[in-house]
Amino acid sequence: MKLLSPRRVLPMRWLLVVWAIALHGPLVAQTEQPPAPWELPPLPPADASSDAATEPAPDAPASGRRRNGRASAPVDTPRFDIDLQASTGEMREFLLRHLELQRFRTLRDLDASELARLLSATPEDLRGLLGTLGHFSPEIEVGLLPADPPPADAASNGAGFLGTVTIRVEPGPVTRVATAQVFFKGDIATAPEAAEQREEIRRSGELGPGIPFSQADWDQAKTAALRQLIARRYPAGRIENSLADIDATTQSAHLYLELDSGPPVQTGAVRVEGTERYDPVMVERLVRLVGLNPGSDYDLDKLQAAQQRIAESGYFDSVFVYVDPAANGDQAPVVVQVRESLRQMLVLGIGGSTDNGARLSVEHTHHRVPGIGWRAISRVQLERDDQRLSTDWSAPVNASGWRWITGAQLARQIDGTTTTTSQRLRAGQSQETVDLDRSFFLQYDRARAVNSALRIFGPVAADSSISANYAWTRRRFDDLISPEAGQGLGVELGVGTTLGTARRPFARTQARWLGYWPVGSIPGFSRSAPLGEARPAPDETGRAGRLALRLQGGAVWAQKDAPLPETQLFLTGGDTTVRGYALRDIGVPQPDGSVSPGRYLGVASLEWQRPIWRNGERTSWESVVFVDAGAVADKPGDLRPRWGVGAGARYNSPVGPLQLDLAYGVQPKKLRLHLSVGFSF
Repeated sequence: MKLLSPRRVLPMRWLLVVWAIALHGPLVAQTEQPPAPWELPPLPPADASSDAATEPAPDAPASGRRRNGRASAPVDTPRFDIDLQASTGEMREFLLRHLELQRFRTLRDLDASELARLLSATPEDLRGLLGTLGHFSPEIEVGLLPADPPPADAASNGAGFLGTVTIRVEPGPVTRVATAQVFFKGDIATAPEAAEQREEIRRSGELGPGIPFSQADWDQAKTAALRQLIARRYPAGRIENSLADIDATTQSAHLYLELDSGPPVQTGAVRVEGTERYDPVMVERLVRLVGLNPGSDYDLDKLQAAQQRIAESGYFDSVFVYVDPAANGDQAPVVVQVRESLRQMLVLGIGGSTDNGARLSVEHTHHRVPGIGWRAISRVQLERDDQRLSTDWSAPVNASGWRWITGAQLARQIDGTTTTTSQRLRAGQSQETVDLDRSFFLQYDRARAVNSALRIFGPVAADSSISANYAWTRRRFDDLISPEAGQGLGVELGVGTTLGTARRPFARTQARWLGYWPVGSIPGFSRSAPLGEARPAPDETGRAGRLALRLQGGAVWAQKDAPLPETQLFLTGGDTTVRGYALRDIGVPQPDGSVSPGRYLGVASLEWQRPIWRNGERTSWESVVFVDAGAVADKPGDLRPRWGVGAGARYNSPVGPLQLDLAYGVQPKKLRLHLSVGFSF
């Protein structure tokens, strides 16, 4: 049985396929038996009325199906009107949308006797529809107001107006869930190690007592329970039986669900298919690193994690991971099918930003450098105020998930009247997973900052340093492309010494934190599901959006006369830090009006992101209001925040959010436009 992960990162052309699988899960395991006779049938599609003219129901009038050997053709004007009165406008729209009678309004051959026969079947049709909403004791009246005498040509063209069908519906009390029970069959019923899974399934498959019953909610609960079953240990699980026992006299529903787990499945050896250029051992290591070891229980989340890690490795254009259960009950091999990326790639890029103007970039990737088998990524990036040349080399991951890394960078940046040229060398090890990154490395920095206004006083010496560093980043977001909840924390620690004639020790730290909180429903704006549809999850019911809080801080401790490279110090301001200010516009003020990097940094931002709704549906657009603040100084007591406030619009694209903000810098008293694309932490 093949199982495809619902979470994909690369490549983009798989996103639609994976999204569909995410909704329906494994094709075999998700297939449910037809509803039992005692269950309510699923609702017809909302556009059933539009298809009815060409596909009459089995009990449609004979003239509506065929007459004189030809199918009757619809007419442009309706043969009769429907006047339906219900307790609420929402219920009226629901009944009109699904009413079987709608299918025959435009049939040319419909006559009065055939309409009378249809009207006799309408009360039963309405009872079925109301039953899906939990109303099993309705009062229904159906009648016909004959039309006025038709025009003289009505008899000849056979399309006369037959009258107005009047329907009055009193739905009666809603049926509520009295009990909901989940039973198990197969290995899961008695296995001690499945006790926790049984409780999770019961919670997901039960509708709480007192909740109004509807067929949509019941179907949703069964689907949720089945997904919990096949997610771990039992990929061949299925729904054995399900029953909604309705007591119309007490308006109560007793729900029963029986799940058959089938035998448990354990994972076995890893089988890699499709590798020619790259070592399959690397793929096996990535699979083992997520916990899919021989003899471990089948776990869909781990399969998804393995697929994502292999895709993010960069060596493959597509990845497909599934288990292949053995017929004799032995361990099921983990099959990894891959399509390899080219050994070398050259990417040309053209872009721009409100911070730095137009951008031109060239990137070359060699996935397997001859002789050592490392990957080398070399980049050239040219912008108005920043130019950078860099190369980063990394080894394949080892059995512990770590890899050796090394890199070099040459950079030139312009900040007002100051031009800084810098060089950097780095070597160490790193470990990267979906939610956790760690690295430790030695780093050499050299920088020379020249102020054009002070050049007349002679040449400026370059400052350099060497340091040992450790970096740690944890991500706990609900979505790594467009998060709506969760948080992330990143910390960097380093100790080192300056080089040259004056050698001084120093310590450096930097931390950043980002959190998202969904805001509860605003009174008067809470949204329930449309009538006949399952209730949305709690985090989807409000229109209030979410709050995003971003904090960042940094500090360098050293003697006052320590010649620190400016690349080890801090500047802030720009699209992704403090809006309302230009890139790196916040620093330590200088007598000539420019700013220089400082030893202490503080940044805070509070943002309210609120979805934009249209016709009751959430769009991909959001409105944003924000307050930013940032400060840089050489002493903690000199930190003075510079404020920026504003509003903007945000579009949630498949590759991440695109945000356009108009910000007002409080201190400079100027408006600035800011554009940012994507999400990264």
